[in-house]
Amino acid sequence: MFKSKLHQMVVTEANLMYEGSITIDQDLLEAADLLPYEKVQVVNITNGARLETYTIPGERGSRVCCLNGAAARLTHVGDRIIVISYAEMSPEEAKDHKPKVVIVDENNNPKQIIDETTYASTYSLKTGLLEEDIIK
Repeated sequence: MFKSKLHQMVVTEANLMYEGSITIDQDLLEAADLLPYEKVQVVNITNGARLETYTIPGERGSRVCCLNGAAARLTHVGDRIIVISYAEMSPEEAKDHKPKVVIVDENNNPKQIIDETTYASTYSLKTGLLEEDIIK
């Protein structure tokens, strides 16, 4: 299940010579319920690249978002990305789960935190369709 994400992050650095991962400001990790060294998917909104890596906590308040190692070849400073985490859960846990979304501004400052997405609130578990797609 989709657990949480940092949405519209701006890449502030790309470090090809680092061993790998994505460095993110510790404050932002905590805001999105992401742990240090947690596996994440990174989706580059700017160029469409997708990759999996793990988080490394960056300096608090720095608003750093640095792709390291091979991932640095798939992004450029200034690209907008989404950092997504997933979690395994039982069907019972999944029914009540509400993902956490942290939307950031152009300086990687949190501007909105959503504990339940619009999609989740309008999706029908019974039919698997959005309410507006259901013919009544």
